[in-house]
Amino acid sequence: MVEKPERAIKVVADNRRARFHYEIGDTYEAGIALTGTEVKSLRQGKATITESYAAEQAGELWLYNAHIPEYLQANRFNHSPRRPRKLLLHAREIHKLRGAVEREGMTLVPLKLYFNPKGRAKIEIAIARGKKLHDKRETEKQRSWQRERARLMREKG
Repeated sequence: MVEKPERAIKVVADNRRARFHYEIGDTYEAGIALTGTEVKSLRQGKATITESYAAEQAGELWLYNAHIPEYLQANRFNHSPRRPRKLLLHAREIHKLRGAVEREGMTLVPLKLYFNPKGRAKIEIAIARGKKLHDKRETEKQRSWQRERARLMREKG
């Protein structure tokens, strides 16, 4: 029997600024309801999720403001690049996320958009709290010190 080579996770979009602007809490992996042209566009590696967010509406979770550009070969069957997209989670997970957003004043921030080893489009969302300016400065100071320390260790051998 021939074994199939194991596929790695292919990251399409990464929200690196989210870790700077927010304190990240729990993370969840959610599926996304996409059209065929959106999947083809994602497979080309074109998407941005930096300004996007997730919100609960009528018992469902939706991803807003994520930009998946139109697929050029799709002509009239194309999708709208910034349309709201439904996130696929279990009902208890949606209820838990809604509670955190309502009670604690947190927000749902997408961190990463990727294809899992089975080839399904997934998004990693996190419960996050916005950082104050002094917290951002502290984060930048810590990051700078880590870089400096790594450089000094490399020089010493």
